[in-house]
Amino acid sequence: MPMIEKIQALARHAGQMMLSYRDAAIHQKEGHYNFVTDADVAVQQFLKAELLSLLPGSRFFAEEQENDPLTDQPTFIVDPIDGTLNYMRHRNASAVSIALAEKKQPVMGVIYNPYADEMFSAEKGKGAYLNGGRIAVSDTAFGSAMVSIGTSPYDPDLARRTLKAALRFLLEAGDLRRTGSAALDLCDVACGRADIFYELCLRPWDVAAGALLVAQAGGVFVSLGHDAPYFESASGILACNPACLAKAKRILEEETA
Repeated sequence: MPMIEKIQALARHAGQMMLSYRDAAIHQKEGHYNFVTDADVAVQQFLKAELLSLLPGSRFFAEEQENDPLTDQPTFIVDPIDGTLNYMRHRNASAVSIALAEKKQPVMGVIYNPYADEMFSAEKGKGAYLNGGRIAVSDTAFGSAMVSIGTSPYDPDLARRTLKAALRFLLEAGDLRRTGSAALDLCDVACGRADIFYELCLRPWDVAAGALLVAQAGGVFVSLGHDAPYFESASGILACNPACLAKAKRILEEETA
């Protein structure tokens, strides 16, 4: 079985683990409105054991642990439940996100939404897929664009800059959406359900798989302030279809500096 299919199978199992928990215990993390549940921890422990055995000699970099800096070694970058607050509040908008990185860049990515039974996957140079069917970003022009945002509630300054930019997008593009899961927002851009997504501070586990999906679906993923995707630490990000790139990037440069 190809590696990507093995990762998909583990993501599916992890998603079923998510659904099997009922009212998992909730714990406060550092920062405003930042939480972890026992389900996050259990899913991560499962994925760590299985992924490392899948590729001996690989490393594991994930949200619910202390991480050493990324190296050039093959590394699984994992968010066991992206959208934990949604998960806590039973909003049915959370996902398992798994990327395999080589030389700090994702080469395989899988995002599984167990609520919708949607399996997104991509391999570098091989396109992006949803439940086995090829997907592509939209060709919607900026003036009609659906814009998804992440609000960075844990950082007041970032939140203010985010919403300042959001007003520009609302007035100059189409409409706004806020899902509460960066992984699912990136999937939406990759398959054309949204045209632009931005957030001013995300971690590697939030974006590694989704960034590859967007790129392999014909879209653009850039780390704000960098010339290329950057997965070593926290970074602001923009993902969009090519038609929206210039205007979206200009708004973010003008309103979030």
